[in-house]
Formats: sequence, C-alpha cells, structure tokens
Amino acid sequence: MNSNETILLAREKKIAVPAFNVAHLPMMEAIIQAVVDENSIAMVQVARVEWEKMSAGTIEETAKEYERYGDSSHTMLHLDHVPAIDEDNIAVEYKELIKRAIDAGYQSVMIDGSRLPLDENIRVSGEIAEIAHAAGIPFEAELGAVMGHESGQMPPYEEIFKSKMGFTSIGEAKRFVSETGVDWLSIAAGNIHGAIAEATRNEKKPEARLDIVHIAALYDATNKPLVLHGGSGIGAESIRNAILAGITKVNVGTEVRQTYELALEGNGGDIDKAKQAVYKRVREIISSFFNITNSRTLLYG
Repeated sequence: MNSNETILLAREKKIAVPAFNVAHLPMMEAIIQAVVDENSIAMVQVARVEWEKMSAGTIEETAKEYERYGDSSHTMLHLDHVPAIDEDNIAVEYKELIKRAIDAGYQSVMIDGSRLPLDENIRVSGEIAEIAHAAGIPFEAELGAVMGHESGQMPPYEEIFKSKMGFTSIGEAKRFVSETGVDWLSIAAGNIHGAIAEATRNEKKPEARLDIVHIAALYDATNKPLVLHGGSGIGAESIRNAILAGITKVNVGTEVRQTYELALEGNGGDIDKAKQAVYKRVREIISSFFNITNSRTLLYG
C-alpha cells in the first residue's frame, strides 16, 4: 500500500487509520497479527523516545522486525515523533534520523518542530518535506503543543482544555500547510500524550476529550488529513466525532505499551504472554473502539 494514498482514501471515506506505537520490539508481531486477523488497515510506528527511553530497538532494528512480520496489504511502517527539540530540551539531529529511516524502508516519516517558534517550525518542516518528497514518501509535522511528554508537572487537564492551552491555531495552521508542503498535520485540540518518565509512565492517563468544533475548523482551513496524537484514553464517541470532523490517523501508544509492560510484570517476564495480551488488546481496539474490522475491504475491496 502507498501510505499517502491510503490516508487520503480513508479521509474520503471517514475511516480511522490507527497507528500503533512499538515501544518494545516484541510487540511488533502481536500488533501486526491482530491487524491482519481483523482484516483492518493500520500503521505500526516507532518514535525516538521509544528507542531512547524504552526498548524499541534502533530505527534499523525496528525496520527489520517489521520486515519479518509486516503484511503489505494491511500494515504500513511509519517513523513517529522525531523532534527538533526533545522533551528534555535537547537539540536532536533530526535530519540524520529521518534519512536513516528512509534508507531503512519506512513508508512515511514525522518531524516534530512543535517546541520551536512558528517560523523555525516552518523552516525545519520544510527541510523534511524536501527530503521525504524526494524519496517519494509523505511526511507528517506537528503544530500546537500536545502535552504529556515533558519531564515537569503537567497543568491540570481541565485547565488545559478550558484555556485551550497549546491548541493549534487555525491561522497558523493555514500558513504552516501553505509554506511547508506537509502531507498530514498533527494537531492539538484537547489530546495529551501519556507520561514517559520512569516514575509516572505506568499511571493512568487523565481522561481527555476533544474540541470537535476546533478540529473541524482546522480541517476546513488546511484541507489536509489531520493526525491525533495521544489517542489512548479518549472516549470512543469523541474519537469518532473527531474522525468525522477531519482526523484520519490516530496514534495509540500508552494503551498498548502499558498492556505489554503490565502483562510482562504480572507473568514473571514471560514475553509470549505479554505479546498475547497485546494481540488481544489491539483486536479489541480495532473492533470495539474504532469499529474498523474489515477496513481493508472497505477501502480497497
């Protein structure tokens, strides 16, 4: 499958394409098998934070694991969250990482310049547009502040939502899309990431919700498929309304990562049992939460 073609087709039909993060390498097989067994379409992806602070393996190791288990009629491999400035405020060699992913066979990539001033985010994202498009693949960028990964204390969720703290600006989004050539835009509209600090990453995420009117306005302003990061923990009805409003790709990380880690801990480190728990949970997410069993047939016949 062509990643951009699939996302555009899903947008047209208002079907979600979930993107499951592989925080630990053994999760790959379980996630892919669940997608195939639901006759669904999904991305599997890895973010820099997952090879830096978890056990996803390198960019190349993740690609090799995908080559072992991937099914080109149901799954696509995406490079998630390569930040220009990371959650610890450290500058990242983002171009090198993205070039490595392209060389390894990733079918789409993401640059996250959301911690930069707008002009710098546009410049950085434009650089990656040239690199990705020269390789014939789409790229995702982020505008707005999807909170949760930073090391410090996050403000209370209700304060974030009521004040629209970090929400993607509609005017900035219109300019950003025009000047960068981005294919898919990750936005902030009430969604938050799960915590990644060692002391808090097993905690339940705050229950988040989405500003559907804001999402619809962003889609109208950009006419680009929108991406929802921090999809775990948001109610199904809110997610479905967001998909109708303009969201197409929905990242699911915390839900499957915690499933794997808790099953591993609860079964004496038995990786097979942890993988089985992930397999079961991903099937539930596809069938009961997103309601996209047989999305492969719905999109491609």
